Amino acid sequence: MAKFSFLHAADLHLGSPFEGLSLKDEELAGRFAAASREAFRSLVDAALAEKVAFLVIAGDIYEGEWRDASIGLFFNRELARLDRAKIPVFLVKGNHDAESVVTKSITLPANVHEFPSRAAASFRLGDLEVVLHGRSFPDRVVAENYALAYPPAIPGWFNIGVLHTSCTGRPPHATYAPCTVVDLATRGYQYWALGHVHAHEILSRDPFVVYPGNLQGRSIRETGPKGAVLVEVEQGAIREVRRLIVDKARWARLEVELADFAEEDFAMSRIEDELSAVARDAGERLVAVRVELLGATPLHRRFAADRQRLRDEVQAAAHRLHEDIWIEDVRLRTSEPAAARASESADSALDPVALIAELEKDAGLRAEAEALLGTIAAKLPASALAGEARLSDDLDALMSEAVALVLGRLEPEEH
Repeated sequence: MAKFSFLHAADLHLGSPFEGLSLKDEELAGRFAAASREAFRSLVDAALAEKVAFLVIAGDIYEGEWRDASIGLFFNRELARLDRAKIPVFLVKGNHDAESVVTKSITLPANVHEFPSRAAASFRLGDLEVVLHGRSFPDRVVAENYALAYPPAIPGWFNIGVLHTSCTGRPPHATYAPCTVVDLATRGYQYWALGHVHAHEILSRDPFVVYPGNLQGRSIRETGPKGAVLVEVEQGAIREVRRLIVDKARWARLEVELADFAEEDFAMSRIEDELSAVARDAGERLVAVRVELLGATPLHRRFAADRQRLRDEVQAAAHRLHEDIWIEDVRLRTSEPAAARASESADSALDPVALIAELEKDAGLRAEAEALLGTIAAKLPASALAGEARLSDDLDALMSEAVALVLGRLEPEEH
């Protein structure tokens, strides 16, 4: 059996609208959408540079139905580069690009082999003694365990299973084509090329069961490096499974502890110090960062009183470190120091500031706030809160922040 290598990718989500980010920064959302295409172009570059025998794409090539043909034409153009290099491509459709979801089409190059949706099928590469087995999604929701109906392994050949699945559950991803690692192992294949889960993970090494993760992070839930995997095979056995990072833009979360910081200049210096690690990891990439400020600090009310100024200062700190780090949000998770809370509690009968500080515990006000949050959430685009907790789940933090905002504006003389 010949020595060869192949690339395994999944979850390209070409055409993602980044609606949640668009509500905050439309230009930044456009750049992330472009980065998704650039990441796939880099994947094709890697396939050519590594001289791989073939490319496997395990579903969710598209985000959904095309708005126009531009995404399909882009995908066709990149695959044509592989066709000219005589590198075949094997793909399944996942829940986002199932046959019932993406109804438009463009004729793809002859090197592209799409697995059918009615039943699992196999494609053979006789010169390599490799056989690939797979099945596409006919519809967005597939509750059936597809893996159990895949063909048995061909003895003496290198068998690859291609499957879009929420193997072993994989929360918070929706449960589609559910299966277990044991189910996959029963087929006798040497490698399972999975898709659907956006984090890279090797579920098993005997046989290899691999999620490559997506090529490009799509929300603050998908932080860190993204890419595909390069699989090297020799004498019918897997010698190495290696990640190839191809992302062009990243998301990052940064928690900054501000406990006992009483001076804003020192607090901002601490934030800038923490951002420096993000800048070092970014290289030349675009990065969207969510900064969460934590701890009991006398600055709590001041920051809450002017959130825009706080965000602007954090953004300025980021740009002093790296020209393309953008602050996606600044989340205030700070609180009043215990001494300040105790003082207000003692004077609550007479002090209006102390009385306002107690409002966040008022049951009636909390119920009104929760109802209002529900109304707001219902009016947002379906994808705007993707990867986020429900607004009402963060009620305590929102109430605390609202009270701090009012108190911060009532006490300017203390600043």
